Amino acid sequence: MTIKPSYEELEKRVHELEKNESEHKYSKEILNVYEKAFLGYQSLDENGRYIAVNQIWLDTLGYTRDEVIGRSFTDFLHPDWRGKFKEKFSEFKCMGEILGAEFKLLKKNGNCIQVSLTGQIVRDKNKNFLQTHCIFQDITQHRLAEDALREKSLFLHNIIDCISDLVSVTDMEGNFIFIGSTHRILGYEPDFLIGKNAIELVHPDDHQKMATAFKDFLANREDGRMVEYRFRRADGEYIWLETIGKFILDDAGNPKNILFSSRDFTARKKTEEEIAKRELTLNKIFDVLPIGLWFADKNGKLLRGNPAGIKIWGAEPTVPIEEYGVFKARRLPSGEEIAPDDWALAHTIKKGVTIKDELLEIDAFDGQKKIILNYTAPVINDRGEMLGAVIVNNDITEQKRAEEQREKLQAQLNQAQKMESIGRLAGGVAHDFNNMLGVILGHAELALMRADAKQNLYADLIEIEKAAKRSADITKQLLAFARKEIIYPKKLDLNDTVEKMLTMLRRLIGENIDLIWKSSSHLLSVKMDPSQIDQILANLCINARDAISGVGKITIETGKHTFDEEYCKVHAGFIPGDFVMLVVSDNGCGMDKETQKNLFEPFFTTKEVGKGTGLGLATVYGIIKQNNGFINVYSEPGQGSTFRIYLPRLLEPDCVHTEEIRKKTATGGTETILLVEDEPMILDMTRNMLEMMGYKVLASTLPSEAIKTVKNFTGTIHLLISDVVMPEMNGAELSRQIKDIYPGIQLLFMSGYTANIITHQGVLDSNHNKPRSS
Repeated sequence: MTIKPSYEELEKRVHELEKNESEHKYSKEILNVYEKAFLGYQSLDENGRYIAVNQIWLDTLGYTRDEVIGRSFTDFLHPDWRGKFKEKFSEFKCMGEILGAEFKLLKKNGNCIQVSLTGQIVRDKNKNFLQTHCIFQDITQHRLAEDALREKSLFLHNIIDCISDLVSVTDMEGNFIFIGSTHRILGYEPDFLIGKNAIELVHPDDHQKMATAFKDFLANREDGRMVEYRFRRADGEYIWLETIGKFILDDAGNPKNILFSSRDFTARKKTEEEIAKRELTLNKIFDVLPIGLWFADKNGKLLRGNPAGIKIWGAEPTVPIEEYGVFKARRLPSGEEIAPDDWALAHTIKKGVTIKDELLEIDAFDGQKKIILNYTAPVINDRGEMLGAVIVNNDITEQKRAEEQREKLQAQLNQAQKMESIGRLAGGVAHDFNNMLGVILGHAELALMRADAKQNLYADLIEIEKAAKRSADITKQLLAFARKEIIYPKKLDLNDTVEKMLTMLRRLIGENIDLIWKSSSHLLSVKMDPSQIDQILANLCINARDAISGVGKITIETGKHTFDEEYCKVHAGFIPGDFVMLVVSDNGCGMDKETQKNLFEPFFTTKEVGKGTGLGLATVYGIIKQNNGFINVYSEPGQGSTFRIYLPRLLEPDCVHTEEIRKKTATGGTETILLVEDEPMILDMTRNMLEMMGYKVLASTLPSEAIKTVKNFTGTIHLLISDVVMPEMNGAELSRQIKDIYPGIQLLFMSGYTANIITHQGVLDSNHNKPRSS
């Protein structure tokens, strides 16, 4: 194998040959030396014309020797290089010994090659220029390669500068040896970071993390994983970088440097932190929201529910909702059960519609029935794609119950107001009617006193009296309903009072009905007119009897009950406190809801014509209200009825001392009586009765007339009989003015009004006797 001599060895041999040439002409051996070295050779005279060239030179440029010898070197130069050669050649002839330069030569075919040329000057003994010998190498490909590499390097630098990420190269210790785009991202000048260690600019809180990551990276000899850290900018601010590393290997495959790619994600980090903060806030709202909130995917599968929603559905927080199976619900008010494919969620997912205020009754998983308002809306992105749905459940069970209770209370209030209005009307009518009946009865009695019992007229008068008394009983019931009946309450043991009525009640209801008596021990006392207890029991038992077809039973019970404020808030008419309970129940036909609504209205009856006045239960209601009690009725068709009456217990001992009223036969007299009554018919009737008994009567329809009569009367007036409620002044005021004139006059008041109204007129007090009859 032939070893090619080096360029330096060839130069040495050429110099030796030149020293041996006395005439400074090259021998063939010099030319052969360059031939073997594959180098071009040329020799130029003092004017730069070719003296000699070797074959390599001719082959390289494509000329013959005859076409070259004698021609100027510049003829074969690229035009752009000719001026440069002339300048260098002149300088070379004057001062130089060695010529070194690069030129572009023209080939015969017009192409150019780039050559590296080295020349040696030959001078005579007087240092005059004789000629120059030059050798050259074709470096065209080398320069093209260098240009390509330079272009590629520039291209890569441009790419790196255009990349938004920061590209850097460090040695194996982390010191920067290259870093691009620093000014744009970090604010540093390009050369500032060269030689510095990357860890120096890492945030102190991230030092340990970065040192550990770099150590692991070097130890594993594998491309690094992404690391997030804070890096200091030139202005002192820190930015967030995410960096990944890759080893640069030498020819042997060993790591010699590290290439890092770092991305500034400060804005994203801030956004992520904001999103995390917002998500934390939303999660907090989600968790504490008092209404149910659910999220479903685009297939309708529930993804998440908040605690309130899970509680509404009666599920366990730790149990996935899908494990409970299909929800059961009914639409209100129809109560129609909802099929799985008819849920609002299904419609929202399929059609993208929003469904608001869907009223549902659900069967919660904990067994409770609840009423909810359901709201379902689609979740759609900017491209109109269905992502899922949001469902809102609002548990309005208590609200709905409260509304129903309010409606019930309003109905009860309306009923109470209606009953009060009817009672007021009935009381007013009954009072006026009672006055007329008093007149009829009074005149009937006067007529009977005058008539002969054997006459037909006497029998007619008896019938008139009976009819008037029966009518008076009806008005008494109306007054009891209107709470305007005159009553005489006293301390009662309810058990004793009921027991006294049992015999009469058994006769009243008949032998086919069993009367059961259940008394409660240690019963509290009540203050009430005993006759009113009798009325209540009689009316309730008669109604119970009429509700029983054939054989049945009526049960009377007593007991105690206490109502608290919470109960009374939702039950109209009930007040807190301790009460004595009287219960009358039967196993009769019962009543529907519509009947119960009108139960206590006067003249309302379900009995046949002629078999009931419709005043029985109205009387019971009036008596109970008059004594500050209340009544509760439970009944269903075919299940009988139960009336529970609650009477307030007696809070203070009964200090009323009743005086025995001895019944004596009325006798006549000769005294003078002042009679004051604003109703003319009653005035005339009373005057006639008193005059028939021998009394002298001074009658007046107005208090002012009565006072004038007294002042003008010269005799003695022994008794004042006065109505209580009159125009101008009441009976109490009139009696005071009369007593100023006649201090020893006796007083007798009469009235068709109840005791409480009379009391308000200032007449009745503890010093006044209260007669049993009106």
